[in-house]
Amino acid sequence: MPRFDPGSPMISRRLAGTTYGYSGTRLDDLSCSEYTLVSVATDQSGSVSGFRADLEACLGEIVRACQQHPRAEQVMLRLSAFDGSLHELHGFKPLPTLDPADYAGVLHPGGATALHDASLNAIGAVRSYGDTLAAQGFAVNGLVFVLTDGDDNASTAPASQVAKEVQAAMASEHLESLRTVLVGVGTQGATAQTLMRFSAEAGFDDFLPLDQADATHLQRLSRFASQSIGLQSTALGSGSGSRSLSLTF
Repeated sequence: MPRFDPGSPMISRRLAGTTYGYSGTRLDDLSCSEYTLVSVATDQSGSVSGFRADLEACLGEIVRACQQHPRAEQVMLRLSAFDGSLHELHGFKPLPTLDPADYAGVLHPGGATALHDASLNAIGAVRSYGDTLAAQGFAVNGLVFVLTDGDDNASTAPASQVAKEVQAAMASEHLESLRTVLVGVGTQGATAQTLMRFSAEAGFDDFLPLDQADATHLQRLSRFASQSIGLQSTALGSGSGSRSLSLTF
């Protein structure tokens, strides 16, 4: 079983207007003056079953690669999974406290796909926790990855509500910058087109379609994600985030 409890006490918050919330490391336990908040939300609906192990390996590799970055201590990562509802697997925790091996076995595929609700929660968690940190003098920026292999069929929130949350986060005086990425895992044809439309309607910065959900493509995704996290962290303090990476296969 995953062991996402390195001993750091957590604070919990409910996000306004939703039935879901998030958790994050208590401010007294943080040792740096600035942080990049990374929120990863991954699909665990029934259709993910065929590549669950590769997806878990991808998540572990993102953590492992990011831990080698010179600014790893200035990054906090949160992981949530979604099927017909949302599940926080761990709240915002400093990268050095996470063990990449713990991501094996963390996903439990089954059920529907609450993509809109998961996106809203992932973005809202960065904005809310960022507000909490900034109010205490921390410098903060954010990065959101939402991974899905299919369209929404279970959410209560429309795409327009996700777009409003993106706009609110980007307009926040507390978040220096925010980058949002929707990843279509193993999506082709009509599904990829539907996700591209959702990405535009919801205000994501990038839509990355992976036409295959195999180990090779997910390894490339982990490399892209870890590089993006490193660049976003390095950009903290510059007044703008990084948009310089592109993912090609």
